[in-house]
Amino acid sequence: MITQEAILDALRHVEEPDLKKDLVTLGMVKDIEVKDRDVHFTVVLTTPACPLKELIRMRCEEAIHTHVADDVRVFINMVADVTSTRVGKTPLLPDVKNIICVASGKGGVGKSTVAANLALALAQTGARVGLIDADISGPSIPIMFGAEDTNPGVVNEDGKNWIIPIHRFGIKLLSIGFLAPAEAPVVWRGPMMSSALRQFLGDAKWGALDYLLIDMPPGTSDVHLTLVQSVPVTGAVIVTTPQKVALGDAVKGMMMFRQKQVNVPILGVVENMAYFTPAELPDNKYYIFGKGGGRSLAEQYNVPFIGEVPLVQTIRESGDEGTPAVLRGADDPAAKAFQEVAEALAQQVAIRNASMAQTRPVEIKL
Repeated sequence: MITQEAILDALRHVEEPDLKKDLVTLGMVKDIEVKDRDVHFTVVLTTPACPLKELIRMRCEEAIHTHVADDVRVFINMVADVTSTRVGKTPLLPDVKNIICVASGKGGVGKSTVAANLALALAQTGARVGLIDADISGPSIPIMFGAEDTNPGVVNEDGKNWIIPIHRFGIKLLSIGFLAPAEAPVVWRGPMMSSALRQFLGDAKWGALDYLLIDMPPGTSDVHLTLVQSVPVTGAVIVTTPQKVALGDAVKGMMMFRQKQVNVPILGVVENMAYFTPAELPDNKYYIFGKGGGRSLAEQYNVPFIGEVPLVQTIRESGDEGTPAVLRGADDPAAKAFQEVAEALAQQVAIRNASMAQTRPVEIKL
């Protein structure tokens, strides 16, 4: 007779590839049911974007066939519960599990394009995702999402006016570009920009989110300090292009987060415009900005390299049309690249949450 205990013992032989512990110890096995020679159970993944989902499924089946009986029929329900290190309610973003900043040392490297497509790729896996455009003086998210003429709603609750983020393609969005005319420049000093970010964080009804991505302004500025002082940031993604001038600035952006008084983990480096692929020659790669600079940067500073994105015309066209490239489907090379980067990012968030202390707002004394 097959028992639940026997199934659990078998699954103790299945290691979660990233977290390096078995599924039972990690509490990832739920709802075991045994009916004759049929075994049903649920595996709770750390993210719906888990790139190792099928590997885990296969290893579970192998473990039961090896350690219980080879004629057992195994039915596995794969679900996800995104992990977080945030404990208890906090004043700002109380129901947001992970806050991720997408940053770069300089402008022009495609940071906003990467942030927009990563947000959408994560949402396509079933995660609850929000995106804040914190590039106050150069907001581009409204154009990329085809929402230049859209305005956030406002609701009054308990005497306070709350901003309602815009819903687009399954994610929630906020940008100063939704609140000011498209042609009007935002000529603000640093404290005003920081105040706008604090409003996006504390005066908006974000609700429950698995991931909130923050598209940061280029460089290192008041806005970066305001973010890490206001909320516990899970980690940062650094976007760069392969050439030396971009890599030099990317290092400065990375080192800002690694300063002792900031201490925000680097979740990974993304190399944008890694190579050029013409539409008529989809199998060709031309490294017009250099080759492997982002990967070398990640290796030099011992941080994950989570992927590269090609320089292709469809990415530019998609951003201009207001339908980011990842929406083109898995057969599109650019969409596939962003989906792979998003899976790697979700993987690094899960590893970070399992191996590092809970995040807290940073106290900086200047």
